[in-house]
Amino acid sequence: MKKSYSILILFVQFLCFSLNTNLSFGGNTISVNESVSSGQTIISSGGKFELGFFTPGDSRSYYIGIWYKKLYPKTVVWVANRDKPLDDGDAKLIISQGNLVLLDGFQNSIWSALAGNINPNISVTAVIRDDGNLILSDVSKASAPLLLWQSFDHPTHTFLPGAKIGYDKRTQRKQVLVSWKSLGDPAPGMYTLEMDPKHTQCVIKWNRTTEYWASGSWDGLGFSSVPQMTLNGSVYNFSYIDNENESYFTYSLYDSTIQSRFIMDVSGKFSHLSWLNGSMQWNPFWSQPRDLCEVYAKCGAFGVCHEAYATCNCLSGFKPRSDREWNSNDYSGGCVRDQKVQCNAITEDTDSLWISSIMRLPASQDTNITVGQASQCRSACFNNCSCTAYTNDGSGTCSIWTGDLFNLQQLSKSETERTIFVKLGSPEAQTKAKKSMKLKAILSSITALMFLLIGSFSYIYYKRRMAKRAVRSKGSQGAYISHWHKAEGEAKVLMNENSDEAIDVPYFHMETILAATDNFSNANKLGQGGFGPVYKGIFPGEKEIAVKTLSSHSRQGIDEFKNEVTLIAKLQHRNLVRLLGYCINATEQILLYEYMPNKSLDTFIFDETICQLLDWKKRYDIILGIARGLSYLHHDSRLRIIHRDLKTSNILLDEEMNPKISDFGLARIVEGKVTEANTKKVVGTFGYMSPEYALDGLFSIKSDVFSFGVVALEIISGRRNTGFYQSEEVLNLLGYAWKLWTEEGEIQLIDKSLLESCNKSEAIKCINVALLCVQEDPSHRPNMSDVILMLGGEGINLPTPNRPAFVIRTHTTPTNKKYIVSNNQVTITVEEGR
Repeated sequence: MKKSYSILILFVQFLCFSLNTNLSFGGNTISVNESVSSGQTIISSGGKFELGFFTPGDSRSYYIGIWYKKLYPKTVVWVANRDKPLDDGDAKLIISQGNLVLLDGFQNSIWSALAGNINPNISVTAVIRDDGNLILSDVSKASAPLLLWQSFDHPTHTFLPGAKIGYDKRTQRKQVLVSWKSLGDPAPGMYTLEMDPKHTQCVIKWNRTTEYWASGSWDGLGFSSVPQMTLNGSVYNFSYIDNENESYFTYSLYDSTIQSRFIMDVSGKFSHLSWLNGSMQWNPFWSQPRDLCEVYAKCGAFGVCHEAYATCNCLSGFKPRSDREWNSNDYSGGCVRDQKVQCNAITEDTDSLWISSIMRLPASQDTNITVGQASQCRSACFNNCSCTAYTNDGSGTCSIWTGDLFNLQQLSKSETERTIFVKLGSPEAQTKAKKSMKLKAILSSITALMFLLIGSFSYIYYKRRMAKRAVRSKGSQGAYISHWHKAEGEAKVLMNENSDEAIDVPYFHMETILAATDNFSNANKLGQGGFGPVYKGIFPGEKEIAVKTLSSHSRQGIDEFKNEVTLIAKLQHRNLVRLLGYCINATEQILLYEYMPNKSLDTFIFDETICQLLDWKKRYDIILGIARGLSYLHHDSRLRIIHRDLKTSNILLDEEMNPKISDFGLARIVEGKVTEANTKKVVGTFGYMSPEYALDGLFSIKSDVFSFGVVALEIISGRRNTGFYQSEEVLNLLGYAWKLWTEEGEIQLIDKSLLESCNKSEAIKCINVALLCVQEDPSHRPNMSDVILMLGGEGINLPTPNRPAFVIRTHTTPTNKKYIVSNNQVTITVEEGR
């Protein structure tokens, strides 16, 4: 009976799964008399790419596309019928008459791979390959299939390894990337990336006509204006081919397990992205152009781009065409007039103008005329029904624009002032609009007053209820209330300019942070810190900031929060993360840091795939950068600081993979020349804590030196200190490194991905220094200033290290119980179940 019940449950689960996912009908091929319908897919032989029907974003239209099979959320790389969407899912992709054809529910051809004369008698198959290329071949002669068509020759908005961006000199056809119209509409957008074979460079254009960014010419390794392309030479192979038949740019990957793509996105930027398995998201390596206002027509028609804040606004008298798109930072739809211009009743007296005196003018104008006075320029515009705006340079030249205005930019006041006059709607229409707005304002005021009264009564009632409840409450609840009263009291000290503890760090309002993080949505969550989650926030000017929250449910960390704000605000070093601001309200404390796009060091070195992005030189520079940051804290800053929680997850990496030490919540200041202190509360992360701190609560600058040694060994080996490395002996990383050192086999410690790029003598030197740092006796460990000299010096004879701390061995007793014995034979832990 139980067996039958289990089988029934499995069948129901399978049925539910089938109804909610696409079904692959087998293989990676569509042959004659086969088709792909809605809900069905074909999958490449290696399981990397999938082809089938999909609906993008909030759209209800159906498209045939290719996407990554194993990545979530779905990442589409190619769309067949991008400009001919299907209204329902009753469609099929079939092989018909020697062609690959998409038919709607009425058997009408919506899209086909081949155009022109086709031999209907040939045998054709369509195959999705593991590089994301869809290939249509004539297999009439099985020994030599003939390529008829491939999707790599017809890219949409994504450029995959092995594809081409170029120009076919024989057919004069271009392989061009074209952005989507919006995030939910894959129709061709306004931005394209194409090859300029004359100057051997890539260019981005708006509306296929206006060029606003160029990559610079090919120099043999990369494009001259994109230096970031050469940073990952050990992973990517970029090529530019120019022969008598074609000119094109392509690239390949040395490691096929890495997911990488280029994309021409809806914002007008060309970006290089790689998938990080640790963070489960696409990580941008670089994008061009960097500044918002460099993108042509970024703010759409009648939209003004503000360089100082990198945001878009509408001209006065205009409003966004779509509030929903503007709220999601998609400004391509531009702005429309609040009121129509009454063309048949236009006079200089009845129509009004909006004037801006600090405006970069539109990129081109339709008409230039010579006038004697400014009033004549004004009359010329008002007498032309199509005139949108005009400007007079004061020297007798009048410029008139017709139609929509694009690429308006608000300049800083330091630049030369320019004045443009934009025609607005008639006064009658504006008067009606003002009356309507006044009526709305009156009604809104009345409504707001009513809500205010209701809210006030509700608040008074609520406070009385809470006061009575507080009197009755006992135990943990009382502790909780006092906990947060203490938090708010200490927070006010930070903001009080007259206080000795006041800090020179901007205070951010909670509303600003909520808007920047989309109400702390999971989509913006970067990870989980020791005292709460960390989110990515987009602040005014598209400035990316990391937002670290201290949750009220943590019941701890208030002292750590105050400590981190007051301490890190006084530190400035290129290898320390920078604090940009903070926020305190009744339930949460929040810290705002500079955003590190490559996240933390542990996401790279412990991932078998992306660890290859860190060659030996980069890892050596990271080790040296961490050492310099610690040396600054211990010896060079105004305050002598002991970090107390140095670990790989607290080392953040910027765009150029420079390390920055973060998370100063547990750090402590020691006065003057004092180098050590004692605490009754041991906090930190096991595996990185020194023995004197973990056992006796004694911390010093040598505690950080020990943690540095552990981090250095993890960087070199790509292994965590808490792992086990041999079956016959239970060893942590320190024990494993010491065993190899004593056996003169330390080269085996080096991460296998580094063997080709590794400078072995330099690596052995780093292992030697790391083992010196993790010695059990603190007095034997070097200072961080000495560590920098040992790492950077040439020909220095390094001391021989003593046995590290926490080298654990196992012994088996006659009763087969295992005892873990510490290095000094003082403590014994028996592994037993409870």
